[in-house]
Amino acid sequence: MEIKEYGKEVATIILATIVLAIAVAFKDSTIFYAAAISFLIIFVVNIITKKIVGYIFETDVKTKFWTWYQYGFRTDWHFKKPIPMLWLPLILVLFTKGFFLWLGILEFDVVAKTERVSRRHGLYRFTQVTEHHMAWIAILGLATNLVFAIGGYVLGFELFTKLSIYFIAWSMIPLGRLDGSKILFGGKTKWTIFFTVAMILLVWALTIL
Repeated sequence: MEIKEYGKEVATIILATIVLAIAVAFKDSTIFYAAAISFLIIFVVNIITKKIVGYIFETDVKTKFWTWYQYGFRTDWHFKKPIPMLWLPLILVLFTKGFFLWLGILEFDVVAKTERVSRRHGLYRFTQVTEHHMAWIAILGLATNLVFAIGGYVLGFELFTKLSIYFIAWSMIPLGRLDGSKILFGGKTKWTIFFTVAMILLVWALTIL
C-alpha cells in the first residue's frame, strides 16, 4: 500500500513539473528543459522537507494536486467532489498569452501515525494534528526552497532562483488548501512575517533578477 502511495506522489510531482514547465516556457520554448529541472528540484526539496518535519511530529505527509472544494462562505456551499486544479496554470497562461503564471499547484495532507495516536502522555498530550503543526510543516518546506533559491543565485542559476521565489510567493496565498492557508490558520503572525518576506523576494526577482 505504501509503495502505491509513493508511486502516486512521484507521478504527481512529475506531472506537476511538466505542467508548470510548459506554462513557463509558453513564450520561450528554449527554456522548457531548464524550467522542468528547476521545478523538479523545487518540488522534491519542498516535499522531502515537509516529510522530515512531519516525521518529527509523528505524522505522514501526503502530497497531491491542489483541489477546489468550497465555493462560498457557508459550509454547505461546496462541490460534491473536490475539483483538481491541475489545468489552471495552462488555461491562465493560454488566455493571457504567457503573461500570467500560476504556480500554486500542489497541496498536502497530514495524517497522524499509529505511534502518535497511541501516545497519551509525554511530549504529545493530544493525538490530533493541529493547525500549528500544519503551519510549521508548510513554513519549513518553503523556507528550504528559499535557502535553495539563494544557493541557486550564488551559483548563477538565475532561472531556478526566479522560479523558486515565484513558487514561494504563490504558495503563500491563503487560497483553498494551498500552503498559505495552512500557515494563516496556524497563526496570523507566522503568515504575516513569511508573506512579507515572500513579497520582498518577489519584488527583487521581478525588478533585479
